[in-house]
Amino acid sequence: MSSTHNRHAPGTPPGRVALVACMRNEGLFVLEWIAYHRTLGFDAIVIVTNECTDGSDLLLDRVAALGGVTHIRQAPPPGTPPQDAGMDLALLWARETGIDWILHIDSDEFLNIRAGDRRLPALMQNVGHADVVAIPWQMFGSAGQCDWSPGASVLRTFTRAEAGPTPRRTKSKCMFRTRSFARATDHNPLSPLVADPLVVNPDGAELANAALSRDRASRFRPYGRAASARTATINHYAIKSDDLFLMKNDRGDGQGKLANAKYHLGSRWHREADRNEIRDVTILRHWRATERALAQMRADPAVARLEQECFDWFTTRKTAILTPRTRQQWTKRERPANDP
Repeated sequence: MSSTHNRHAPGTPPGRVALVACMRNEGLFVLEWIAYHRTLGFDAIVIVTNECTDGSDLLLDRVAALGGVTHIRQAPPPGTPPQDAGMDLALLWARETGIDWILHIDSDEFLNIRAGDRRLPALMQNVGHADVVAIPWQMFGSAGQCDWSPGASVLRTFTRAEAGPTPRRTKSKCMFRTRSFARATDHNPLSPLVADPLVVNPDGAELANAALSRDRASRFRPYGRAASARTATINHYAIKSDDLFLMKNDRGDGQGKLANAKYHLGSRWHREADRNEIRDVTILRHWRATERALAQMRADPAVARLEQECFDWFTTRKTAILTPRTRQQWTKRERPANDP
């Protein structure tokens, strides 16, 4: 596909925008993720869960009952990746409720808007005429953290990162028009319903749309332009602490893959994602509002109790799973010095 047709007028109002995530066993982090993204001005937050065993589905039911999110439970058919099945449900919900745009990210990803007042309208001013906005990752590392304390803040703890997105290597997550695509997967929308969908980076600079024809594409060309956006990035906390990274072997991933060497200390993915070169606290500009939103949710006794039950589940499960022998088995080699 080239990108020479199907232009939307730059002054077209962007419409309603929803944040969507597919999650399993994210009770440690989901309230902070919700609270932070509320501050950005999304019209809705939708979380699709599957087969949770930590109690986070019950926690989300309660938050939804209080009006904080829309929670959709799913039981994906055998062989169907949970994220793909979840996005089918999210798109159906969006079309039924008049949502114009979806940003699909994971629980370890936080949208960091750097333009204007750092909220969603400032981003939409640049991109409201497009069909797809490819927002590049910025990798945040472990910052030397070995063990996690339930209840701590991801955003305040992990402030070491790569200097910025890197052409050819950096992947993107997509915000896209619901009416322009029939389906979507974890990184990008698929099956265009419009001719030559227009793809831009967060600054509004045009990108090639060939990636939209490949199921698992996650990089857009020209690579330099895709990685150079100043208006927004997605902070990707793929590692967090060592124990949290290793516990991903117990949970599996959103594409339905069983545990493998990807989630081993010293693996190629671990080395690529554990980036600690600079200190970046730009996302904390919204921290006071995030704290207020968190406090509001936790003021509900049922929310507080259900979140604590998720914390307790993690502590018990970690004790059972992360024995000294298991840690050794899941460490590929001695980790190089990586002091923040």
